[in-house]
Amino acid sequence: MKQTMLHDLNVETLVRRLSYFGLVPFVLLAALMWMVSADLHPFVAIALVSYAGAIAAFLGGIHWGIALRPDTLNAPHARWHLVWGVVPSLVAWVAVVMPAYAGLPLLGLLLVACCVVDFKTWPRAGLAAWLPMRLRITIVAVLCCVLGAAGT
Repeated sequence: MKQTMLHDLNVETLVRRLSYFGLVPFVLLAALMWMVSADLHPFVAIALVSYAGAIAAFLGGIHWGIALRPDTLNAPHARWHLVWGVVPSLVAWVAVVMPAYAGLPLLGLLLVACCVVDFKTWPRAGLAAWLPMRLRITIVAVLCCVLGAAGT
């Protein structure tokens, strides 16, 4: 039986590819803010704000995953991961209902805050090897939020 291409990839390669592929909507939508006519800006801005908000919520969810691992569940820092894990989704929710010129910079700041927290907490969770990629992705995503806001 022939395996699919997905099964041929090791998990680390798959994580890297999916992570970088996740930048495509950021880059595409930020570029579109500068390329489409002004009457289409609201639709592109909503798409960019919504995507950035969904990514921020996902980043918070990673902390729930860390906290709920069997080796971490009863550790003192597990509670911190659970509490922090809901902060990005709450802030993103506020940003999504704001006008894009204000919501996108807030989401950019939130993505930076998520990255800072991850740099402080991921090493203890054994995830330090992912931090260089995490930083590169954050830089691109934040730049796209800023460029998208500037294009509104």
